[in-house]
This record gives sequence, C-alpha cells and structure tokens, in this order.
Amino acid sequence: MSDQLTLAAETRGQVGKGASRSLRREGRVPAVIYGNKQDPASIHVEEKALMRLLMTGHFMNSVVMVEVDGKAVRTLPKDVSFDVVSDRPVHVDFLRISEHATVHVNVPVVFTDEELSKGIKRGGVLNIVRHELELICDAAEIPDEIAISLKGTDVGDSIHISNVKLPKGTKSAIDDRDFTIATLIAPSALKSETLEQVAEEAALAEAAHDEHVAEVEAEEAAAEAAPEGEASEG
Repeated sequence: MSDQLTLAAETRGQVGKGASRSLRREGRVPAVIYGNKQDPASIHVEEKALMRLLMTGHFMNSVVMVEVDGKAVRTLPKDVSFDVVSDRPVHVDFLRISEHATVHVNVPVVFTDEELSKGIKRGGVLNIVRHELELICDAAEIPDEIAISLKGTDVGDSIHISNVKLPKGTKSAIDDRDFTIATLIAPSALKSETLEQVAEEAALAEAAHDEHVAEVEAEEAAAEAAPEGEASEG
C-alpha cells in the first residue's frame, strides 16, 4: 500500500498570473484543493517540499495530507504542471477525498521472474505496452505497484489484464476489453535464426524426398530389367 504523505501549505490571498509568478519567485508553487462538494481552496506549497514528494516516485498514487492553517485535508494529487523550459513544477491540483473514498489511480507495473522466462532466455524482448494500470480502489488501500511475473512465458506470448491478479478490493478501471499489458517478441537475430532453421529443415526434407524418389526409381528399373535377364538365361 502507498505511504501517506504530508505537505504543508498556506492559503493564497491573491490569484492570477501575476500573483502566481510572484509566489514562484519566492520558491512557492500555486495549488488548488477541490472536490468533495466543497468550494475550491487556493493554496501554495514550498517547491522544495513538493519536489521531495515528487521524487518518491509514487506521489500521484498516494494520499497526501495537505496541512492548511493547522488543519489536515486528505487529498489525492490529480495533476502537476511543469515549466516547459526549466521542468520546475508551476501548479498542482489536489482532489479532496474521504478516508475510504473509492478513487481512480494510475499504478505503475513492474515485471518479475525474468530469469524464469523461457522466451527471455532465448533472447526474446519484453515489449511493454502499458507502464501503468488505471485502477479503482479504496483510498486507504492504494497499491504502490502491480507486480507481474514472467515465469513460464515464451516468445510470442502476450500478457493481458485477465492474466494479472490484482490486490483484493482493487479492479481495473477499463472493464470493456481484455487489454494487452506486454508482449514477448523475438529480436531480429532470433527471427533470422528461426528462418535459417526453417530453411535448413526444408532443405533436409527436400534432400530426403529426392533420395526416396531415387530409391523408388532404382527399384522400378531393377524390376523392369529382371524379366529380360531371366529370359536370356533360358
């Protein structure tokens, strides 16, 4: 389960581009808390503190207790905007949630047991189609990640959502199709090796066929010659 994070915040007295630029110069990041049938609250947080949470790698699928004016607000990060040049955070959206609210989250996928995959041992390459899964779960039970075992997989195999055992109480937000998460594909070298093997087998089969035909023709020729030999001796 994802850890619960905390982040101190202050109320924004002014809003707008000018006020936001002023806050950023002071090392603060404008933000908003909305949802749960309450009015939006304009706040700002310390950029360094926000960056520490972002660096955890699971900020977007963790409950964040935003402390505003001495009161902790339970939230779920919904969006972080970054400057296109400096890549610094410029705005954050937080969604208010209750303790056991049902939430939609994107949870990263990790693959395990590569050493137990026949396909990878043969040189196959894991082609990851989805690096995250969109899940529906209890806000207090958000998983850090979804581990998928590659044990027993071979080249040509596909891993679908139906093959994944999700944590209890968690389900896929996409329920109208059995979508693909990853496939195990053959590298060009393995494809060439397979083609060469097929060609070699075809050549051996053709040689065996030609040998069989030659044997049949020889037997037929011997059978035709046999009566003539016997007649001349008589």
